[in-house]
Amino acid sequence: MANWVYPLGSAADGNWDVSLGTSDSALKVDGWAHTGLKVATLAAGAAVVLPAAGEERIVVPLSGSFSAAVDGQDFELAGRASVFSGPSDVLYTAVEKAVTISSADGGRVAIATAPAQASHPTRLVSAAETPVELRGAGNCSRQVHNFGTPAALEADRFIVCEVITPAGNWSSYPPHKHDEEKDGETSLEEIYYFETRVAPGGPAAAGPQGDAIGYQRVYASDDRPINVSAEVRTGDVVLVPYGWHGPAMAAPGYDLYYLNVMAGPGPVRDWLISDDPHHGWIRQTWEGQDVDPRLPFGA
Repeated sequence: MANWVYPLGSAADGNWDVSLGTSDSALKVDGWAHTGLKVATLAAGAAVVLPAAGEERIVVPLSGSFSAAVDGQDFELAGRASVFSGPSDVLYTAVEKAVTISSADGGRVAIATAPAQASHPTRLVSAAETPVELRGAGNCSRQVHNFGTPAALEADRFIVCEVITPAGNWSSYPPHKHDEEKDGETSLEEIYYFETRVAPGGPAAAGPQGDAIGYQRVYASDDRPINVSAEVRTGDVVLVPYGWHGPAMAAPGYDLYYLNVMAGPGPVRDWLISDDPHHGWIRQTWEGQDVDPRLPFGA
């Protein structure tokens, strides 16, 4: 499990709180080849630089607002108070583009990456144009921001989105996989970056963060061994190289956020999945149920 679960601090590198799978990551993960993630917490006026490399990137403000300089052009990313405040502006950059990211007031920022070949235009995707999907129903309701999916963004390899799950709900459910290239399925490795909070209405004694927890499950879909049952908090990362994954559980009293980064070796950039046949019937139970009234977040 140590190869696939990285609690806060265990994947840090210099100015980066998280640096996994990118072209300059000091921490190498055996068998990991198609996706990367960097996360930084910037003080007011501070900046980080990503040198030009053979990877495409999406800059995602987690808290605060940012400026990103690419090819001499400055892009202003109107951010948010937290990941639970609704969508943020994000910035896509193609291969061999150096990026300097700064914040006048400070904040936390994530950069999703994937090795790529084809070049696509730099694009600012505003919060207002981000597709917001309410997926599932009942206690399987969750909110998905599809700013980096094939329908929303022209890119070469990766698929990037973020999911917010209200306290007590399950997402990434029913358990599913995308670890084969076959009819109806694409082979995609996946990164989960988590943040958690005490849900609104929680006791003041818990504080704004408290010991907010969630849980992530990954298990084998074939003879390749994997068995993850991880307790997750803000800043933790779980890698899914293959296998059934889900649920991602928001514990009662605590809202759960995760940023998903997916890419793979196949010829098609598409998120095609197979449900675990023991649990796929759960989808049918959503018919006739309402979406959780706590959604959408940030409305």
